[in-house]
Amino acid sequence: MPVTFDGKLVVAVSSSALFDLGDGDRIFQEQGLGAYAEYQIKHEDEPFGPGQAFPLVEKLLHINSVADGKARVEVILLSRNSADTGLRIFNSIQRARLPITRAAFCNGRSPYPYVGAFGAHLFLSTNGEDVRRALAANIASAMILPDGSSANAGTELRIAFDGDAVLFSDDSERIFQEEGLDSFMRKEKAAAHQPMHSGPFKPFLQALHALQQEFPLDQCPIRTALVTARSAPAHERVVRTLRDWKIRIDESLFLGGLEKGAFLRAFGADIFFDDQWSHCNSAALHGVPSGHVTHGVANIKD
Repeated sequence: MPVTFDGKLVVAVSSSALFDLGDGDRIFQEQGLGAYAEYQIKHEDEPFGPGQAFPLVEKLLHINSVADGKARVEVILLSRNSADTGLRIFNSIQRARLPITRAAFCNGRSPYPYVGAFGAHLFLSTNGEDVRRALAANIASAMILPDGSSANAGTELRIAFDGDAVLFSDDSERIFQEEGLDSFMRKEKAAAHQPMHSGPFKPFLQALHALQQEFPLDQCPIRTALVTARSAPAHERVVRTLRDWKIRIDESLFLGGLEKGAFLRAFGADIFFDDQWSHCNSAALHGVPSGHVTHGVANIKD
């Protein structure tokens, strides 16, 4: 029987998100591919430092150690390196004792095509174009922002999501952008019993929810939060949509336009996914790692 990832949460992460590749990147930009390859081979026994996604990946993989002997999370490495120059990356994985065994090394080309081939529920990268292409293929994807934040203590994985254009479609956000707040509120109240269309992160949230269901509520290693600029009465449609999807969100914050950063810090988010730069920057100001979801009307360039 072939190996499958059935029943697993699958996360694909780029090497530049998992590790700090800054030294080699500078050499590549200044001296070219040949010098870069020579440098990586010469230093292949020196581990890379952790990148922005490293603490998140650690917590994801820790779930396997408390999942009743069953591996429920698979992390895949995707890289523009060749296997030759990527040996330093795998050496760094082994040194960090991360149980990551599968990878795609693409020798200068984008590893994006393999996100779908591996069946990833989530793709994290520092390359905006790869993220946009994955989102266009309906894969939950985000560009990890290098804000220098530190890992939260403990092993519980805490993930926060924005609503419109992330968990939900950007239909309502378009109304807000084009017609203003009053029209948005009026139409959301009128459509309170009409479930919203799904956004790019619904399948990832579903996979998280399925994994949460395998644990008693008071022993679950994953906690989720919805952190949205919506307020009453626009909250009702959100609640009813999640109820229709049969998905549990542990905490829901309806902030009515307040800055999100302080609330994300209070929640202790290991990562926050949002479609708007301003909210990602607010998270960064409070030391919360964020992933920019380059999807929806807020990311349409003039």
